[in-house]
Amino acid sequence: MGRRILVIEDNRDNLMLITDILQSLDYTVLIATNGRQGVEMAETHKPDLILMDLALPYMDGWTATRQIKASPETQHIPIVALTAHAMAGDRERAIAAGCDEYIAKPINVEELRTKLTRLLG
Repeated sequence: MGRRILVIEDNRDNLMLITDILQSLDYTVLIATNGRQGVEMAETHKPDLILMDLALPYMDGWTATRQIKASPETQHIPIVALTAHAMAGDRERAIAAGCDEYIAKPINVEELRTKLTRLLG
């Protein structure tokens, strides 16, 4: 398997779909199902990239992103907001919170592949 991507997503169906897509693209997938666990896993595992749902239990994705980007140990990790929040201004809010990219659900596989390739080199 290739580079490690931490998927922080609480919806089981979305998680299974994203995991299948990433594994088919030869990424190793790490999973967290809430924002607090996502921050802990980012600190522990230091993945190459994080896919962050923004509507999460225990700690929302906006807060988790800010915490990850505030830490010198994890601030370099690219974070892609992966969310059904596709209202006007949501992309800007995600970028302001520290996300490096934004993908609206439902996921467009080609868009995901293109953004991962750009962010991971």
